[in-house]
Amino acid sequence: MRGASEETVAWRYFSRDVLPFAAMFTVECTTVGSNTLYKAASLRGLSFYVFVFYSYLVSTLLLLPLSLIFGRSRTLPPAKSPLFFKIFILGLLGFMSQIAACKGIEYSSPTLASAISNLTPAFTFTLAVIFRMEQVRLRSSASQAKIIGAILSIFGALVIVLYKGPKVLSGAFFTPSSSPPISHLASSDSSWMIGGLLLASQYFLLSVWYILQTRVMETYPDEIRVVFFYNVFATLISAPVCLFLESNLTSWVLKPDISLAAIVYSGFFVSMFSAVTHTWGLHLKGPVYISLFRPLSIAIAVAMGAIFLGDALHLGSVIGSIILCFGFYTVIWGKAREDSTKAVAGSEHSPLLLTHVVGDEDL
Repeated sequence: MRGASEETVAWRYFSRDVLPFAAMFTVECTTVGSNTLYKAASLRGLSFYVFVFYSYLVSTLLLLPLSLIFGRSRTLPPAKSPLFFKIFILGLLGFMSQIAACKGIEYSSPTLASAISNLTPAFTFTLAVIFRMEQVRLRSSASQAKIIGAILSIFGALVIVLYKGPKVLSGAFFTPSSSPPISHLASSDSSWMIGGLLLASQYFLLSVWYILQTRVMETYPDEIRVVFFYNVFATLISAPVCLFLESNLTSWVLKPDISLAAIVYSGFFVSMFSAVTHTWGLHLKGPVYISLFRPLSIAIAVAMGAIFLGDALHLGSVIGSIILCFGFYTVIWGKAREDSTKAVAGSEHSPLLLTHVVGDEDL
């Protein structure tokens, strides 16, 4: 009996802690890989309107059979349900976020995108306070830490965007000699600033997406179906907009080259895998846990950008990233302290509760 209980606790620890950690780490790797691949494809002429539409289309086609297979146990709400309107808004937010991301990366680099992504917890915390999903007690050290961390994150992002600085690490040193040199296409200082602002707007929209997605999962906790309908709405929204803005029909003809690889990769790993994993993580752990892994993307992006794109690492990015990471983990520390305080308060009422609660069926 005791052995069965220990196995149940071990499985619960694996499913609630180890598995989410591995999944979120994988998502960060695949996201940076998609940014790097898209940057390389855009330097060779891929239109970001074509990229966004085809990415959503690929993920929708891939999710269709999965939603039919794994979504049979839960009935769909009526067509006039507010749930579909919320998912439509998710699709609109996702589309706008993708457009800002693609254009921002075109103007700058995947490394800057990964650095600016650390604004996500600050934006998420601010929005959560506005929508009363988070409580702020100014005398509480946890609330003070989250406020200071949010301010530091924004300040660090401004340093990255406004101060490029000299090169600290030359990407040409890492670029294989067999690869065509593309460093001459690097962004100017003005383009770097525009790219940073576009990327900041992307992660603000992503934070709004996290907040709304958390609300959707509270009413309809079916990750695959929610992400499927999200991609359907995003595809329907992007189709007329992208076709209108990209009127050159030859741009829509795909060839078996890096452009096709970038679209298929993004459709599978970002629009489908990352969206399903983030939705599952939001349902299981909440929005703050999802943003915990953002700093990992900086190191991954620096390595990929230097090796595959010949990107250089600038001093402004290093200084701003350090400030961003400090502010990021200050927010996380405040959130962890708040959660531990709630856990202690709860254990006073139920002194037999452990870190991983064992249900009645496990006793």
